[in-house]
Amino acid sequence: MKKLIVTVFWLSSVLMFGQEKVWTADECMRYAVEHSTKRAKQEAQNEIYKQNRIEAVGGLLPSINANTDVTTSFGHVLDKDTYKYDNINTMYNDYGINSSMLLFDGLAQLSRVKMEKLNLLKGLQQLQDTKDMVAYETLELFFNVQYYQGTVKLAGQQLDESISNLKQIKRMEELGMKSIPDVAELQTKEAEDRFLLTKQNNLLIQENILLKEKMNFPINEDFKITDSDTVLLRDTTTENIFELYQKALSYSPKVLASNKSFESTKMAIHVAKGRFFPTLYLNGGINTYFSRLLDGSAYTPFNEQLNANGNYYIGLSLNVPIFNGFSRAAQLKRSKQQLIIIQNEREETLREVYSDIEKTVADVNGLSDEYHYGQKRTESMKTAHQVNQRKYTEGLISALELNTSSNRLLQAQIEELYTNLKYQLKLKLLNYYRGNAMYN
Repeated sequence: MKKLIVTVFWLSSVLMFGQEKVWTADECMRYAVEHSTKRAKQEAQNEIYKQNRIEAVGGLLPSINANTDVTTSFGHVLDKDTYKYDNINTMYNDYGINSSMLLFDGLAQLSRVKMEKLNLLKGLQQLQDTKDMVAYETLELFFNVQYYQGTVKLAGQQLDESISNLKQIKRMEELGMKSIPDVAELQTKEAEDRFLLTKQNNLLIQENILLKEKMNFPINEDFKITDSDTVLLRDTTTENIFELYQKALSYSPKVLASNKSFESTKMAIHVAKGRFFPTLYLNGGINTYFSRLLDGSAYTPFNEQLNANGNYYIGLSLNVPIFNGFSRAAQLKRSKQQLIIIQNEREETLREVYSDIEKTVADVNGLSDEYHYGQKRTESMKTAHQVNQRKYTEGLISALELNTSSNRLLQAQIEELYTNLKYQLKLKLLNYYRGNAMYN
């Protein structure tokens, strides 16, 4: 009994781990985002934004420094105790702590803090936009693979039909019911279908490579995705495009990143303006020292000297900019021109988002209708092709007419498949502009 349980467990393990994983669209998108080099680069850029903000905040805080030095003097030197020059050898050991704090700089540092915060917020939106775009591009390639999986399946079905028809026509030719040219026509059709199947297989391999590349999937591992789902409910949207656009402005990462970039550039102008103002600092510190003669004579102990020689200071320092080679004026002008560039880029982004929403709504509505009528056309052609096959067997139509009927049916099935997958892609994008996540 124990051996039987072990054997069953071993077989279950082999079957479970031997099955190849079949990837869904959400799994592919999630994997692509997690392993995307674009995402990794944007996260690194966001870390730079974060450190820039920490540095800017630190500029508002006092700076504290400690210093010490040891000096040995020989010959005719100044005695710090008597302030007389003597021919003696001495050693001095100074200690000090000083601090400086910015009181006023035309609000340049405060503006820089705000600018770096806006840059950090911009980076977070850029990261989300990068994730969404990687997911959407992955989904598009996913549907491409599903499309070629479908065309391979349809081409295989047509090839099977051609092989069956060829066998039947050869038998009828042996019985004298069909001629040699009829056999030759169907042999040509069978060869064409083999070529089509081979071509679609090659295209499927190419699209699989592109999808694995987009996902940054391991090169040496097998990869398989789910087949396409052709069950589709008709969904024609009648929502107002401008209202949808207005809603998208509040949550689209691309738009929000553009807004933060515009606000950050305006803050850069305030930083540049602040450099024209005087800077005022509050300074303070503590200094002390230890000294002794190097002739072996007695000297006051180290701790006593540090306490006795200590001194404190506090003061203000004012720096008034007068001329520095036009650098401040040039920086201000550059900031203003950069604002014009960012403003135009922002307008381009808003227009691009509106046009994309407008085209997506049109695509969803158009593809929904196309798929609806495409289904009817495919069903009609299937019925017509079945009738044509019977007519050919009865000698009522030629092999060329049968081939034309078969090719028309295949074309209709391929177009229906394409419309279905394209509709699903555009519907996903429309739902994204409605505020839904690109992937789960």
